[in-house]
Amino acid sequence: MFSSLATKVALKKMGLSSDSFNIQVPWADSSPSSAPEARKPSKKLTKNAPAGPIPGLDDADDKSKAWPAWMSVKSLPLTVQPWLTPVPPPIPVAAAPKVGDMAPLDRDRELTFGGGKRVIVVFLRCVGCAFAQKTFLQLRALANQHSTNLTCIAVSHSSAQATQKWIDLLGGAWNVQVVIDEDRAVYAAWGLGLGSVWYVFNPTSQVAGFKEKGWLGASVAGSLQRSGVWKAGGTGTGGMGGGSIGSPQAGMRAANISTGNGAGVVGSDLAAGEGPATVMGNKWQESGCWAVDGKGKIVWGGKAARADDVMDLEAGAKALGLY
Repeated sequence: MFSSLATKVALKKMGLSSDSFNIQVPWADSSPSSAPEARKPSKKLTKNAPAGPIPGLDDADDKSKAWPAWMSVKSLPLTVQPWLTPVPPPIPVAAAPKVGDMAPLDRDRELTFGGGKRVIVVFLRCVGCAFAQKTFLQLRALANQHSTNLTCIAVSHSSAQATQKWIDLLGGAWNVQVVIDEDRAVYAAWGLGLGSVWYVFNPTSQVAGFKEKGWLGASVAGSLQRSGVWKAGGTGTGGMGGGSIGSPQAGMRAANISTGNGAGVVGSDLAAGEGPATVMGNKWQESGCWAVDGKGKIVWGGKAARADDVMDLEAGAKALGLY
């Protein structure tokens, strides 16, 4: 059964072997004592079948029943991938720090505090998110206003290329330092894991999302695809126009993108990844903001309560004594 050439081709396209539906019922001759034998295949199914195995079809039957390439995650549109569940971060998600705690130290010491440096650090949900956009613009305004006595850091788990394009669309990073954390190890150290269905799809977030007009995800994805950085079925080799890779600075995988002209350049030693959570980031990722004083102690902040929760960074600046 299901042994004709056309059937094998159809089953092959579905990632199934040619014997997946070959249900054979034992039969016996008229003698009760005779041993059961396999039912002979119908001549209608075998008359057009080739005598030997079919290269590329039968040889796959002995392999693992994996999904074919055209049904892989990488074949999905780039705008769909942020909705897929990403791989876990390389370290367990810690408890989120509270006011009065010392700032967490991540695995690779990407973020450092103390030494008299006052810091506001923002963990973005994902590039293209209108709520992340509002938070970033608020952070940039603070960084420009207090350029001499405040360090502003934005952490992105989207790829360097996607983050760079997103920031370019927003007019540049100016005095904000951007850290690329694709594997989300820094997020995990600060207690930021994946949000629940309620975190993303609660009525408040849905109404707020419906009202927002600043979604840039489609623009970022289109730019990556046109430039060849990402293509369906794999990653491209093209670069981002006007972008460059910066060297590590102050122990962080980031360059200070204070260019003074609004042309943000994201620095990172990470190449563009594949699949969910490495290109455009992930919609399920939790976000948060914290203010850290010169001694490395947290004086304000926490996790965002919902996906649409745009925290008041001015309150963090006040907690640091800047007003």
